[in-house]
Amino acid sequence: MIAGVDEDISRIDPFKDMKDRPAAGHGMNILLVGTDGREGITEQERHEFHLGGDPCHCTDTVMIVHISEDRDRATVVSLPRDSYAQAPAYTDRATGVQHPAHPIRLNAAYAEGGPGLTVRTVEGMTQLKIDHYMEVDFISFMKTVDALGGVRVCTATPLKDGFTGLDLAPGTHLLGGGQALQYVRSRHVDAASDMSRMQRQQKFLAALIDRATSSGILLNPMKFRDVTRAVLSSVRADPGFGTDELLGLSHAMRNFSPRSSEFTTVPIGDTKFPVAGLGSTVKWDDAKARALFRSLRDDRPLTPATPGHRAKGPAPVSVDVPPQQIRVQIQNGTPDAGLGKRLDDGLAATGFRTTRQPVAAADRSARRTVILYDPRWDRSARSLAAALPGSELRAAPRQGELLKVIAGSDFKEVRPVKPEEPQKPDQVTTGDQVVCP
Repeated sequence: MIAGVDEDISRIDPFKDMKDRPAAGHGMNILLVGTDGREGITEQERHEFHLGGDPCHCTDTVMIVHISEDRDRATVVSLPRDSYAQAPAYTDRATGVQHPAHPIRLNAAYAEGGPGLTVRTVEGMTQLKIDHYMEVDFISFMKTVDALGGVRVCTATPLKDGFTGLDLAPGTHLLGGGQALQYVRSRHVDAASDMSRMQRQQKFLAALIDRATSSGILLNPMKFRDVTRAVLSSVRADPGFGTDELLGLSHAMRNFSPRSSEFTTVPIGDTKFPVAGLGSTVKWDDAKARALFRSLRDDRPLTPATPGHRAKGPAPVSVDVPPQQIRVQIQNGTPDAGLGKRLDDGLAATGFRTTRQPVAAADRSARRTVILYDPRWDRSARSLAAALPGSELRAAPRQGELLKVIAGSDFKEVRPVKPEEPQKPDQVTTGDQVVCP
């Protein structure tokens, strides 16, 4: 056990006195709940990260995290906070008032009956037995990200939300705790609102897994202790979920990677399902949702695109401009006579409109690959740069639409790219498909 940490964990027992629960399946199901609690946030943080206003004491995020029985796979399912749900009958512990079963939005279960009613409502909707409960508020989220040294996210399009203050240009960004909170909270980036927000949350979780595994935190007892202390000292969890359990999980998941994780949103049947007294809610597709949760109960992957099944090679990087719209001329800046053709072939194979006639550069001693571009076509240049990791972007005013690549001796391979497309709400993606290259 990590000395002194278990005592600092705020405990809540959402399973107390629960009856008629679903039968246990295989693997472990964790209900991860994000609340809008903001106690402990400084005035500077409130202003800088747009965290003003009063908390609603409701769940801002609800996810089921399924860890496979052999601990080599994690499946994350997002549940829309406006999901139509039936809250079971319950007794208010504080007042003793009895409440009959009634329709609610999912995020209202927490406001009405706390973690206990939230767990009972989710178990009733999914017929999955929840094994552990973890509750994260704004301050604990920021502490976790900062303890990891920040988390890297990337976007092919600008992300701007005046409500949260999020303002990210296209490209890759290392987000600290406050910026990361803006990233996962933003609901006004596009018309998709809550659906696109859940997809950003899934991308962020994949990046979080990438950060934890690639930085060696799971293998370094001292680093793991520091991160665990930061996480567990500022969350609420059930009595059975503490440092011993996290240590056991981290040991079993030492070979975990983004490819070991898969993400989806519960299938939606109607995004504007009217309910008397509630207004518009999100109605699940019952048949597809049952199939999804049956897979979790049986501990089966949601897609063949999981360890042992995926095709080898890097996943395509999403880019702002389709490669089919980008014209490229290759210049070989090295003594290797075949390098220009290999680079031309590689770019053509991923869709770029190369001239198919690479030429020799005037200087044949280039060490770094350089992309020359007219600033008017900067979005095309960034899309090309995504296919050539490590390349340098160099502005060449009045060059025109044609992009020029001077191949340097650092060139190894072309990274496949694809146009960024809106993700379908119930589409399953694996972590390596959404993390930054």
